[in-house]
Amino acid sequence: MAVEFNNTELPDIIELKNVSQSYDNGKVSIIKDLNLLIEDTPDKGQFIVILGPSGCGKSTLLRYVAGLQTPTKGEVLLRGKPLEDNDRIGMVFQQYSSFPWMTVIDNVALGLKYRGIGKKERYEKAKEMIKIVGLEGHENKYAQYPALSGGQLQRVAIARSLLVNDKIILMDEPFGALDTNTRLQMQDFLIGIWEKIQPTIVLVTHDISEAVYLADDIFIMSSAPANLVEHIKVNLPYERDRTIKRDSNFVELVQYIEDKMMTL
Repeated sequence: MAVEFNNTELPDIIELKNVSQSYDNGKVSIIKDLNLLIEDTPDKGQFIVILGPSGCGKSTLLRYVAGLQTPTKGEVLLRGKPLEDNDRIGMVFQQYSSFPWMTVIDNVALGLKYRGIGKKERYEKAKEMIKIVGLEGHENKYAQYPALSGGQLQRVAIARSLLVNDKIILMDEPFGALDTNTRLQMQDFLIGIWEKIQPTIVLVTHDISEAVYLADDIFIMSSAPANLVEHIKVNLPYERDRTIKRDSNFVELVQYIEDKMMTL
């Protein structure tokens, strides 16, 4: 049974209305009549995580919201209005998406350059965001390995996305290519960004423990033709650190989701 949403008096941020995605003239159906509603949470921001089997269309949902793909059927609304070409929402991918022939500051400021903002102003804004993501002092390094580590390269991508739109950030398995230690560090870094800037973050991941650690809402997708089959409110403290992973509520929720995923 698909998840049902109750549209309250809170402002809508992102809404997908009866979206479907098919290919080969409708012969292959990936997503069917899916609805998703994300409302604003005043003075807090929110962290939404989407889980589901491989190939069910999790990344496709992010691409809809980013304006990188149009559903075969249905509507994509941003703050209650149809998504338009000039709506800018950043997206962080698993693959390093920075341009290696450009410096950190030029990568971070790239979205502002496309908007026609002058070099002095965009550099000032980029420096502020670079400081927020902990890359101060690296502005003039080229955005490539080994000048920057994998975690630092993802911070560049996050800074660029936030500078385009610091209210919404979309993340598609952003830590999938990182080693375990760096991934854990980036999870804590992301929590810090969330607490500091209070954006709406929508994250796709295959890591159930990561989902429970980061999210305040988890949506689970079914196999294709996919729909949202469960909405879980994560009943854990807003402020988190890794000690919470030993909490019985955390462990029980991870186990519950593992069992649920095995049925999809």
